[in-house]
Amino acid sequence: MMACNKITYSSLFFNNHHQNPTTPTSQNPTLSLSLSPQKSRRWVLSMSAQMNAEQRGVSESRMPVIVPAHPLIKHWVSVLRNEQTPCPAFRNAMAELGRLLIYEATREWLPMISGEIQTPMGIASVEFVDPREPIAIIPILRAGLALAEHASSVLPATKTYHLGMSRDEETLQPSVYLNKLPDKFPNESHILVVDPMLATGGTVVAALKLLRERGVDDKQIKVVSAVAAPPALKKLSENFPGLHVYAGVVDSVVNEKGFIIPGLGDAGDRCFGTLT
Repeated sequence: MMACNKITYSSLFFNNHHQNPTTPTSQNPTLSLSLSPQKSRRWVLSMSAQMNAEQRGVSESRMPVIVPAHPLIKHWVSVLRNEQTPCPAFRNAMAELGRLLIYEATREWLPMISGEIQTPMGIASVEFVDPREPIAIIPILRAGLALAEHASSVLPATKTYHLGMSRDEETLQPSVYLNKLPDKFPNESHILVVDPMLATGGTVVAALKLLRERGVDDKQIKVVSAVAAPPALKKLSENFPGLHVYAGVVDSVVNEKGFIIPGLGDAGDRCFGTLT
């Protein structure tokens, strides 16, 4: 188990005054924090969409954003941030970060079966993860492939459904070019949507809407991301309040081109060596 501390940001709110979510500095959504320490293994940011704090008060609909406070997560995020990290090392760092985040995201999702086995020295009572209930992994291509690379080595049973989405660099709007999602997911499915960069939020919101169309409840989904930013988290909180987000780090700014600052650059290009 990851042994680390937890601080709950119990009132992290977005002041939404119809701002442009892709503009930098003061025009990004404002974060208001109050801290209360608790005993656990993670840092948790409880996101709450606040339409008008002065008139309407605090929304009761909160979306937790979990940033596990593990030294290895900080290490791999730092490797990813470094512009000198070469493509193979960058992709490896993304995969290792994904391994840790997936471990954390699924800790409450794995049903156990018990029994007895013969060890070399005697009989032992044991517990295994039930392989009859696989976790559905949905990497958003391209960079999601790297972040989800070790999912099958962390989890005893998985099913992977690829979803290819690209973002128009001018409008920042997403479009789907590959959709391997089933027409319907089994009831009570647990689904990890793996998207390395939650910047403006357009891509991940479009992906989650596809799942909702297939009968999946928000509480059945967790999003795994390397870096998240307030504009994307605000959209998710407003549209999918039952969602949980697991991130390696949360940065505060998205620039006019839709890139997270300081972020780590274009994750897809850096993973696959296609920087120009």
